[in-house]
Amino acid sequence: MKKEEDEMKEKKKGTLYEEDLYAPIRDYLTGEGYTVKGEVKHCDVMAVKYDEMLVVEMKKTLNLDVILQAAIRQRLTDRVYIAVPKKGKLMFTKRWKNICYLLRRLELGLFLVSFKGDIAFVEEVITPQPFNRNVSIKRSNRKKRDVLNEFSKRHGDYNTGGCTGKKLVTAYREEAIHIGALISKYGDLSPKSLKKLGADKDKTSKILQDNHYGWFDRVARGVYALTDKGKAELYEYHELVDFYLKEN
Repeated sequence: MKKEEDEMKEKKKGTLYEEDLYAPIRDYLTGEGYTVKGEVKHCDVMAVKYDEMLVVEMKKTLNLDVILQAAIRQRLTDRVYIAVPKKGKLMFTKRWKNICYLLRRLELGLFLVSFKGDIAFVEEVITPQPFNRNVSIKRSNRKKRDVLNEFSKRHGDYNTGGCTGKKLVTAYREEAIHIGALISKYGDLSPKSLKKLGADKDKTSKILQDNHYGWFDRVARGVYALTDKGKAELYEYHELVDFYLKEN
C-alpha cells in the first residue's frame, strides 16, 4: 500500500515514466489507421494495419539500450520506431544530429513526444526507410576532401590516436610552427620574407594577423617577432621545428 502511495506522490511531482509515452503513441497510431496493443512479446508497442506491422520501443532517453532494442525488433518488421520525450535544447546539439544520422543509417524511425499539461503531441521526426550509402557519400564529398587535405598537409605523425586533453598538431598548427621556426632562426620577418623561406604562400599572412595561439607580435609595419609564449610553446614541438629548419 505504502509503495503505491509513494508512486502516486512521484506522479504528482510531474515525474515522467516510459509508460507515460504509451497513450500519446497509441492515439497517434490509431489516428493513422492502425490497431494498437501494448507489450506484445516484449515489444513496447505493436501496431497493425492490413498486412503492415509497426513496432515502437519507448525510453525516457535516446540511448544505446533503446537503439539496440529497436535494432533487434527489425527481425520482426522493417517499420521500427523509437519514441522518446522531446527535449528542446538537446535537439540543437551536434550529438543529437549524430544520433539522428545513426538512426537513419540503421533504418530506424523516431517519434518525439511533447507534453504540455494534459495534452501530448507526437512528431514523426525520422521515417524508417532504406539508407542510401552512395547518396550519403556524395553529400559528404566536401568533408572527405577536407579530411584528405588535412592528412596530406601534415608532414609527420605527431598525434597519438585516441588522446584527449592534449594539443593536437593540425595542418594549421604546423604552418604556425613553420613560421615560428623561421622567425626563431632568422629573427623578425615579414610575411614576404617568410614566404621566400618556404612558408605557405596562401596562409602565412592570415596566420600572423589572426595570431590564434598568441605566438606572434607585430613589432613594426609588416614585421613580426616571436612572443615569449611562442618561444616557450615552440619548444614543445621541437621535432617539427627541427624538420623545418633542416629545409633552410
